[in-house]
Amino acid sequence: MKKSLIILVLLFAVATVAWAQPLRNSEIRTETVHSEILGEDVLVNVYLPVGYDQSASQLYPSVYLLHGLTDTYTAWQERGQMKNVADQLIAAEEAARMIIIMPNAGDPDFHHKWNGYFNMPGRRYEDFFFGELIPTMESRFKIQGDKQHRAVMGLSMGGGGCTVYSQRHPDMFSSCYAMSAWLDSTYPQDADPEDKYIIVAKSVHEHSAIDFVANADEATLAKLRTVKWFIDCGDDDYLLDVSLKFYQEMRKHNVRTELRVRDGWHFWEYWHQALRLALPFATRNFGTKE
Repeated sequence: MKKSLIILVLLFAVATVAWAQPLRNSEIRTETVHSEILGEDVLVNVYLPVGYDQSASQLYPSVYLLHGLTDTYTAWQERGQMKNVADQLIAAEEAARMIIIMPNAGDPDFHHKWNGYFNMPGRRYEDFFFGELIPTMESRFKIQGDKQHRAVMGLSMGGGGCTVYSQRHPDMFSSCYAMSAWLDSTYPQDADPEDKYIIVAKSVHEHSAIDFVANADEATLAKLRTVKWFIDCGDDDYLLDVSLKFYQEMRKHNVRTELRVRDGWHFWEYWHQALRLALPFATRNFGTKE
């Protein structure tokens, strides 16, 4: 009896040690993607969830998280604290263990340096994103590279970027979460044509997400319906009107879209909270086929 008790105690101790053995922490790695299309190296922050290096064969869903005008690939971590948010949501089982990819598409000197997610004269960022960035990320990391396990989201300029990307490439993403999205734009016709801000504002207008829906034929609308959409904008945000117009156009054309208008304006406190809604939204739609 005494011997059996000792064995049981030893087994319990071993089990307790094994259970208590922590998985390795999550991390953010900074990667460089060389782009032949852009003729430059593009920096990318990549969030890898807890336990990533200990799972030899597991494949993970992916989220492409886009920053706004004047920011860079570091903004979501440095200003949005995305690692803490992702860690907390995953630990609470509100979000799946996922790989989050944050590519650079801008510079604080927005009048003289490139910003933007679309193809523009002298810069083909959309071609880079789909032709080089996604294939590179899916070859370097253990990513389940299909529509059902890939999502895109972003704020402001990135909110417009993720929306238009999902419109133009609905076969690529299961869901799109747009925060305070720059979905259309006006710009002075007599502005300096060399001003990079004017170039990106013009590109946003030429890629109007609102006009895209308004002019879509039924075949295109059917493809849009395969994506899960979420529009999130503050009640004091100067981009609220375009978000509402986009939502109304989607509703008019029977493309189901979630809408949230919360207290706030165009600032990081709002987007920090939006991320807490966005990652669970992407999680709920991973694996869906419609």
